[in-house]
Amino acid sequence: MSEPRSISQFLGTVLLWSLLLPAPGCATDERSTIAQPGATPWTGYNQQELSGTVQARPQEPPESAEEPQPGPLRITVEDAVLTALENNRSLVVERLNPEIQRTENNRSLVVERLNPEIRRTFEDEERAEFDPTVEAEVSVGRADSERLTRSVSAAESSRSDEYRGSVFLREFFPTGTFVEAGVTSDTTDSSLYLDPFTQTRLGLSVTQSLLRGYGTDVNLARLRQSRLETDISQYELRGFSESLLAQVEDAYWDYALSLRQIEIVDESLKLARQQLHETEEMIQVGSMAKAELAAVQAEVAVQQQELINAKSAQESSRLRLLRLLNPPGENLWKREVTLVHPPALPEITLGDVETHVAVAFRMRPEINQAELGIRREDLEIVRTRNGLLPRMDLFITLGKSGYADSFPRSVSEMDGGSYDALLGINLGYPIFNRSAGAQHTRALLQRDQAEKALQNLRQLVELDVRDAYIEVNRTKEQISAGTATRKFQEEKLRVETEKFRVGRSTNFFVAQAQRDLLVSRINEVQSVVNYLKALVSFYRLEGSLLVRRGIAAPGAEPVERSSGSLTRPMRRNSP
Repeated sequence: MSEPRSISQFLGTVLLWSLLLPAPGCATDERSTIAQPGATPWTGYNQQELSGTVQARPQEPPESAEEPQPGPLRITVEDAVLTALENNRSLVVERLNPEIQRTENNRSLVVERLNPEIRRTFEDEERAEFDPTVEAEVSVGRADSERLTRSVSAAESSRSDEYRGSVFLREFFPTGTFVEAGVTSDTTDSSLYLDPFTQTRLGLSVTQSLLRGYGTDVNLARLRQSRLETDISQYELRGFSESLLAQVEDAYWDYALSLRQIEIVDESLKLARQQLHETEEMIQVGSMAKAELAAVQAEVAVQQQELINAKSAQESSRLRLLRLLNPPGENLWKREVTLVHPPALPEITLGDVETHVAVAFRMRPEINQAELGIRREDLEIVRTRNGLLPRMDLFITLGKSGYADSFPRSVSEMDGGSYDALLGINLGYPIFNRSAGAQHTRALLQRDQAEKALQNLRQLVELDVRDAYIEVNRTKEQISAGTATRKFQEEKLRVETEKFRVGRSTNFFVAQAQRDLLVSRINEVQSVVNYLKALVSFYRLEGSLLVRRGIAAPGAEPVERSSGSLTRPMRRNSP
């Protein structure tokens, strides 16, 4: 069974490449490393769309979502997400679980027990209880016997052959009604009689539970619980997909940051080497003491170390990104990754935090799972409460028989006056009924426990959203602060360089200014990446990440509770 998932095109692409564009090659360059005008932002859905039920807008997959070819992997953020959703091994394993859940209530935690297609087999197993069954039996028997006669004291032997056949159709209905209809035929051929004797009977038996086992509520409880388990697995799969999507985007931005760090450090190293060259020339002409050479040489060595560290971080980021994407082809770990489009900051203004909390209460998969879990416990209460009742069954049996010396003739003789009828009531009740009482008490306690767990979960979800909201605002403010710091450090380096050239500063102060500028430029890029990752985390904690990225996945419908019961989020066929 195919997963009800379609990938639609992203509403936009968060493009950060103006951040990743080459930074100024000299200290006097005033270009900002933040987003440039005209870049296409990744805005996602607006707040009006998220104030109610979030619905993904299905679109055609982008052309960039085609299967990657051997060689360097050229991707955007959009491509990275689509590739991961298609090829990531963890997600593939998740898709295989749901159909298993219907054979037992114990949930496997192999990969967070997500897969609805496996769980649906449990529904079929529960539904099978109401399937009609046909049973047939054919038997042949012989009996040899001896008896004393009255005239002589000798024994007379006899032989009897018996042929029996029967066909029955049985079905149990959700109302608590058991119906059995069938035909039986017995033929006896004995040496004591001249002709064989055949009896054929057509019978109908109906048994209706009047107390225990009565009604669709109790008899369909297990099937409905199994369906809820399937629905729960849909939300589990959605939660896993959102987590994977967040990991992919984080890995993408980490890789983008590592590439930019290499560029920044490499430019800083070139500047330090230029400073070293100028120092050596000034020493040769005698305008500077040779002691000044050590400071700039140390700075060159430090920058070389930083470049080595930056390249190592870039390689680690590439491997982590490839692991999440798992693109097809050989030599996975040797694939080079090229980021195609220059990212830019998204023009996003968050709404009131209360609005986002309300969205989280509707969209977080964990809350919807807990809501369905409460309904599952409600069904268990219905089932166990019925077990407290005594057993009282009304049964009716009707039969019509025909007698003759062969089966065909016995069938034709069934229109005669031979019939039988039986009406009665069957009663039964355990004196203490402790097992049913314990089950019902446990169901009540588990229902209360599930309700309190949901209340606690809602509080934790609200805390998550509020904390993430604060983090998004903090990282956004850090961007402007980081830009201002970088500009000041550029000016500081420019001043120190001019002072050094006229003999009013030393290489030590110039190197220190260069190092401060390097740190400020990396921090500026890091602040933008932190903001983008904070947005991803916020949307994941809000439960809207898939919708904001235009991806349709199972579990998009929030679970509603009305009049003390839960409304099913997905339609199922009744038995």
